[in-house]
This record gives sequence, structure tokens and C-alpha cells, in this order.
Amino acid sequence: MRHRVRRFVLLGTALLTAAATASPAPAADQDRSERHPSHGGLSATIRYTEYGIPHILAKSYADLGFGTGWAQAEDNVCILAEGFVTLNGERAKYFGAGGKAPDGSLSSATSNTSSDLFFRGIKQAGTVEKLAELPPPRGNRPEQKKLVRGFAAGYNAWLKQNRITDPACKGADWVKPVTELDMSRLAFALSVLGGQGRAADAIVSAQPPATGAKGPQDTSAQDKAKAARELFATDDGAMGSNAVAFHGSTTANGRGLLLGNPHYPWQGGRRFWQVQQTIPGELNVSGGSLIGAVTPSIGFTPYAAWSHTVATGVPMNLHQLTLDPADPTTYLVDGKPRRMTKRTVTVEVKGGAPVTRDQWWTEYGPVVTSLGAELPLPWTATTAYALNDPNASNLRASDTALGFAKARSVKGIQEVLRTTQGLPWVNTIAADAKGHSLYTQSQVLPRITDEIAARCSTLLGKVTYPTAGLAVLDGSRSDCGLGRDQDALQPGILGPSRMPTLVDAPYAENSNDSAWLANADRPLRGYERVFGNIDTPRSMRTRGAIEDVAAMAARGKLTVADLQRQQFANRAPAGTLGAAEAAKACAQLPGGKATGSDGRAVDISGACKVIERWDRTMDSGSRGALLYDRFWRGMRAQLGPQGVWTVPFDPADPVRTPHTLNTASPAFARALADAVTQLTAAGIPLDGRLGDHQYVVRDGKRIPIHGGTESLGVWNKIEPVWDPKAGYTEVSTGSSHIQAVGWDGSGCPVARTLLTYAQSQNPNSPHSSDQTRLYAQEKWVTARFCEKDIRRSPELRVVKVKERGRS
Repeated sequence: MRHRVRRFVLLGTALLTAAATASPAPAADQDRSERHPSHGGLSATIRYTEYGIPHILAKSYADLGFGTGWAQAEDNVCILAEGFVTLNGERAKYFGAGGKAPDGSLSSATSNTSSDLFFRGIKQAGTVEKLAELPPPRGNRPEQKKLVRGFAAGYNAWLKQNRITDPACKGADWVKPVTELDMSRLAFALSVLGGQGRAADAIVSAQPPATGAKGPQDTSAQDKAKAARELFATDDGAMGSNAVAFHGSTTANGRGLLLGNPHYPWQGGRRFWQVQQTIPGELNVSGGSLIGAVTPSIGFTPYAAWSHTVATGVPMNLHQLTLDPADPTTYLVDGKPRRMTKRTVTVEVKGGAPVTRDQWWTEYGPVVTSLGAELPLPWTATTAYALNDPNASNLRASDTALGFAKARSVKGIQEVLRTTQGLPWVNTIAADAKGHSLYTQSQVLPRITDEIAARCSTLLGKVTYPTAGLAVLDGSRSDCGLGRDQDALQPGILGPSRMPTLVDAPYAENSNDSAWLANADRPLRGYERVFGNIDTPRSMRTRGAIEDVAAMAARGKLTVADLQRQQFANRAPAGTLGAAEAAKACAQLPGGKATGSDGRAVDISGACKVIERWDRTMDSGSRGALLYDRFWRGMRAQLGPQGVWTVPFDPADPVRTPHTLNTASPAFARALADAVTQLTAAGIPLDGRLGDHQYVVRDGKRIPIHGGTESLGVWNKIEPVWDPKAGYTEVSTGSSHIQAVGWDGSGCPVARTLLTYAQSQNPNSPHSSDQTRLYAQEKWVTARFCEKDIRRSPELRVVKVKERGRS
């Protein structure tokens, strides 16, 4: 075995030398090698360094895709396989009718049956096949198609040549080979997550009313507006992110800096996976890929670095249909009837009869009967609602990612965004080695202008558009169609010239609020409401982030080490603003008691000093952090995000307002009593260390987790799962693939990374929790990007993988 490992290392050294010296292959030769791979078919060399991070070396795009598919299967075959079951509409067939995907990673469907009806309908209609046949620029570019072909081949070769050790799918009959089309279906599902995927249940359950039947009771427009605001809220504890780019004028060496901190699920199909991909002379990129993606979703090169944050742009709109009184499946446009298209979809169910359901489609998109549980859209004898999702015509996000990997500057990244127009629901924050910074909200959004909304909104739309950015247009008028921007790749979307963009600001930051305060000193205005709001309260996380990064920029002479300190400062802005007032008001409660939500009097006297002494951070060693966390959640739940303060929001001072804790409200004492009760019931001391009671269990051992929830405003966001008997015992979403990147002029990026939940979800993998332990210690991985650094790795392991066997 020792000789075999040495042989791999020697082979790797030769390949590394070749990679460092090779020049780009002529285009014709490269294309010939991909069409007619020699001997054993596709192949790649995978160099593993510390923490199981693969550095994939290949001679062509197809070979690079092959190595990537292989390596992803090695780490996360069960996640991939379950995703393909979902995309083929076979969850109920294998897992039963009532369950659902563990994290809703590919749609919001609330049951396996609903998910299957949704995805089987897409498959039955040939939706993805049609998009895959589009020529560029509307469709995927040749290099991207080769990557996809290679990935499918790599995944299949891994299945054929290896045994599965992950108990999640070991021996399962639903783990099967895949096709290029399966990969494209995955790209489609990710693209429509914010549109059709969000409405999966509503699409498959929408049925026309029976003749003469009374329609369901509708809710008021105001109630719907409130529901729409909640539906598209960015401070609800779900997926989000922080990212900041610093201009060279603020850094120690005049080069740019980037800190990316996406907050994604810790389990399931939206996990990140670390990789470096290299085609000598053609491509060299490192970063985090969403599982199933063929290139890094966020990452860095010798020239530039970028990250994404979930954007406030609303990637869908509704068309309110006027129906033919004699037929609720016929709608009128300019007084002329148009028939809906019926899709009849049948799915298999384990242990039960097949389920058949009709879906109804219009020229605008599918008919829906709700958007989320709180936003009903009843289909009556006279009215129905159709959902328009422009990303249902977009498979270009992967072209955008590949373009970023090849861009040599912030300007190049902007050009990629302009020419691919592929990002469905994220902002882009970037920096480059020349010192430039960028924030841009370049999304694929429906072409909803404020003028169209003013002219064509229904009564409902007149409320939902200004409050939530959700347009509801009159579908009975052809002059209310979305039209086409001259610079847009597809009809019905906003063109690149309309995108909110900030270039070369001292800092450019986003924490999931709108573009307005990407830099508080250079606010962005003048964009359409569909992108997001202005002059409205920012989330606590945005406020804290702007305070922090503005102070960093003002201090100047920044380095990568400053980015690392910011990531794990763990400051809780809600504590900075409110803890002193809470402690003072607590001490003044009569008799040291307060009445909880259950009506019982609780001794809270011990809590006052704990809150007063709390250091206002969510570090693992912080005492009082957990008490304030539970108190803060309870008070916000009763009063709302703005009701917890007495000094209201001021658009002229958006970072520092609102403020002053509303301690006079009965909700204050009640929340305090409830927090004490909760900790006591869980056996947690009021001054217990956060890390003793906020943790995950891996390999049978507790790993303390620092960081805090969305509403506390902590940059290092963690959404822990509360167990009333034990405290926070798992993490649902939060800091994931973190990268702090700069350049020193050597040609090698200066990068520190951390994948908080590690490379693999397989508990039998040596890389299922190694980086989680690093995260607990606030330590980082020094990225091995250049060949000399890869070669020096003490854990270097080189594997040659082939379509017909590996060496």
C-alpha cells in the first residue's frame, strides 16, 4: 500500500508540473479530444489535500465534468441520488406518499406526492428538453454542455466502480445511473426555486370550481399584502447570506478583498461542496459548488473573487384572469376566449394506488390557488390567477458561473452577467486583484416596471406591488403584456441596463436587504420596485453589517486577516442596542418577578445580572447569550421587528434607527419570564456558556457552535434547532462555505476558506465533520490554489479516475 500511494504521489507531481507549464490546446484539437476520447474514455486526475478538498486536473471540459461528477459522488452520492429521484417524480414511489424532501431543496412541495406531480408534469411536458435544445446565448454554451455530459458520466462511473458506504442509501434500489438530461433538470429546478418551485403545491392542487359551486372565501387585499410581505421577507431565518467587497483604496496593498458568508442549509441538496477545477491554460478556479453544480457557484481565481447573496427581487408575478362565465377553464383576453391547457399527470405511490391530477396552464404560466399558506388565490367561476416565472425559460445560471471562473476582473464579471443573464435569485458581490469592487443585483426578473404596475395592476396588485414587490396584472388585456427590453436575452425580463449596480465603492455589502444601502454613503435609488424597496427599515443583520464594514473601510489598510476577524466577531447588534436597557428594566420589576405566557409568576431576579454582564456576543464561551437569545425571540414574536423599539425608523438615519427597547410593553416582562422558564425546563443555567447548549452531535460527540440567529443581527448567522429538553441541538441553516480572499501580487490568491459542515454528509466519511470541528475552534483552511502549494500538502493523495476503471 505504501508503494502504491507513493506511485500516486509521483504521478501527481508529473501532472502538476504539466499543469503549471502547459499552454492552451488548439481549439480544434481540444474539441476533437472531447468528441472522440481515446482508449478508456473520459478521465481526470483528482488531487486531494487536507480536509478532503479535491483539486481536479483535466485536459478538456468533458474530462473536467467527469472528474467533478466522480468526486461529488464520492462525498455525497446519497444526496445526489435522492435529488435525481425527486427530479424524476419518483419520491412517492420509493419513499411513500406523505413524506417530503428533508429540506425542500428542489421545491417547496409539502409532500412526496405533491413533489412528484410537480416534477413529473415538467418531465411530461418536455420543458427541460426544449430549453436544452436552445442555441446560445438563450441556451447553454458548448463548454457547459460538455461539463454536464462529463459530470453524468463521472457520477455513473463512480456508481459502477465503487460500493456505497453511506447508510442513507446503501443498498437502495433508487440509486441509479443518470443522463445529461437529469443534470439539466437539476439546473432547471434550482432556477425556478423562487417561482414555480415556490408554488409547487398550488400548481398541482389548482382545480376549476364545480358548476354552480360557491367559491372559497377570499381574504382582503390588505391581508394578502401582509402575507405577500411575509412570503418575500428576507429576515425570516431561512436561506440568506452576507458578502462584502472592499476597494483597493481601503486595503493594505491596493488590491481588492472579498468576504463571502452564505447562509445555506446544513443538510440536504443545497449544501456546498469545495473544489478546485483546472484545465491547464484554459481554466483555474476554486470555490464552493452547490451539490450537483458542475462549476463553483462562489469562488476565486488568480484575478477575481465573488460571492452571492439571496436577493430581494421578486422573480415572479401573477396575472389575474377573467374567466368565461360558462367555462372556468377558458379565460378572456381583449374579450376573446382562450382555452387553458390541461396536463393530466399520474404518479406511482409506494403501497398505494397511483395518484392522478390535472394541472392547468395558460399563456402566462400555470394556474395557482395560493402562494404560501397565508396567501390564498381562489379559483372562482369568474377569476383565476396564473403565475409567470421567467426563470422557467432559463438554464443559463451555469453559463454565468463558468463565465465568472474565466473572468479576469470585476469588469469581466459584469460582462459575463450582461451576456449570460442567468442568475435567478441572487445578488453578486465581487472584488479583483486590481483593486476594484462590485455589487450588482443582476437577476432574471419579470419585466415589471413601475409604469406597467401603475397601468395594469388589479385591485390586489395595487396593494401587493408597493408593499411586497409582487405584481398582479390584469390578464384580460393584451396591452398589459410584459414586452421586451432591447438588451434582454429573452422576452418578458428586465434587461441588464436596469440592474442596480455599484462599482468601486470603498465597500460594497449585502445582507439580503435591497440594493438601496449596498454602501450607506452611496445609496442606490431609481430602480423598479420589483427589485426591492428603499427608505424602509433594514434588518438587524444589515444594520450591524453596515456598521462593521463601514468602520473597517474607514480604518483602512485592510488584509485578509481583518476579514477573518469580522467573520467570527460574533457581535450581536440587537444586544448592543437593547441589553443594557433590558437589564435595567429587569431589575426594576416589582419583587423580582414577571408573569409568563402561561400566566404563572416567574422569579426573574437572577436574569437581570446575567444580561447586564453578557458580553453582547454569540461566542461559544459567552455567558448570558442563550438567555438573551430566548428573550429576544419571544419579545419579537409578540411585538414584531419594529414594535420592540420606541424610537421609530427614520429614512434619514437608516442604520441607527429604530432603537430604544420597548421595556414598558407587557411583552417585555412576559418574554423575560418565558426565557427563564425555557432555560430552567431544559436544565440550562441562566449564565450557561452558549457552546455548552448550542451544539451539533457528530460521531457521537458534541461540537459547540458559535454564532446567532437572524433577528439578533449576527454576521456569523446560525439558525439552531431548539429542543425544549436540551437547548439548541442541531443547525438547520447558517454560515456554510466561507471565503476570505485577497491577492499579494504573487499570482496566487491569498485565501482562507471554511466549509462549516464539512465535505460529506456520509457519517462514515473521514470528512463528515472535520471542518465542523475547525469551525467550532474559529480556525480556517489555508487554500492550496497554486501548484506548488498543492504539491506541498502533507496529505496529498492523487487518484486517476477513468470511465473504464481507475488507477
